[in-house]
Amino acid sequence: MAHQIYYNDKTKKHSFFSVELRPWHNLGQIVKDYPTSREALEFAGLDYTVEKRPLLAYDTLPFNPDGNEEIKVREIEVPNFFATVRTDTNQALGVVGKDYKIVQNADAFSFFDSIVGGDGIMYETAGAIGNAGERVFITAKLPDYIKVGREDLIEKYLFLTTSHDGSGSITAAFTPTRIVCNNTLNMALRNCTNTIKIRHTDSAQDRLKEAHKVMGISNMLSTQLESIFNQWAKVRITDSEVKKLIQLAMIPNKEVLRNIQTNNLDELSSCFNNICDTCYEYAQVNPTQQTDTTKGTLFGFYNTISGYFQNVRNYKSDEAKFKSIMYGTGLLRTQAAFDLCTDFVKNGEVMNN
Repeated sequence: MAHQIYYNDKTKKHSFFSVELRPWHNLGQIVKDYPTSREALEFAGLDYTVEKRPLLAYDTLPFNPDGNEEIKVREIEVPNFFATVRTDTNQALGVVGKDYKIVQNADAFSFFDSIVGGDGIMYETAGAIGNAGERVFITAKLPDYIKVGREDLIEKYLFLTTSHDGSGSITAAFTPTRIVCNNTLNMALRNCTNTIKIRHTDSAQDRLKEAHKVMGISNMLSTQLESIFNQWAKVRITDSEVKKLIQLAMIPNKEVLRNIQTNNLDELSSCFNNICDTCYEYAQVNPTQQTDTTKGTLFGFYNTISGYFQNVRNYKSDEAKFKSIMYGTGLLRTQAAFDLCTDFVKNGEVMNN
């Protein structure tokens, strides 16, 4: 299954819910109104607990072939390692060490509740992915907007992801989303971060209580981004500058950069050129790029890059898309676009370095 949304054989439901919209291959539960954290757990099929259980190996003991003794199986406990098991289905989620501390789904969701005291936060999606639902995610919309120009509104989201298989930290992050085209404008400002990572250790529960840090990050980034985006929306750029900025944002390696710096465009691969041409076409003709704040502006270029990864590029699966935008190539290229815009404002021209 390309989507990798967990399907619970006991409940006959996919572990996913969404408010009003149904992405993820039309799977999961759709609800009309924004739920509470407790309701979100139930809608997404995440209202279960996880236990650490001893990890066992098995050995068959020899028996007397001339007698009638049955084959005996001996359990051998593996020291310092445990299996994480969800109690509703008894499925093993992963193997962890003795210091690994489980953070239950309910505790992770209550982390979001504590961010704004339960008032104003709106749970929009949540679900589990993987063979046994070992990875869990939730997105929540915060009150208010980032406003660019007179009519371009950007919603403010928090997302949290955690796993029960020992593969990674709990991650909480802030990301703004432009309403007009649903672009995830995911970036980290220079010398700032939009994420908090919490390890599955003894301190995990204590650190989850420090929710105000995430809210502080969100408020700081919201204020800064509103100022930055409004500045970019007033900076006019030419079509040739758009093309050059797209090339620089999409650079996959130093060799391509050298060819662009030396204007040796014949040496650029057809794949790279096709990507850049697709981005440029998106910038020129997509209706979402024709607003007063985007058409022929630096803010429009930035939205072109984020919009390409959000709305144009083809992915092998929805999980691959999520990873690209939030952690992978999509994030790296969007960050590159953010830095290029910052340099353009500072220098008044496209910088090749």
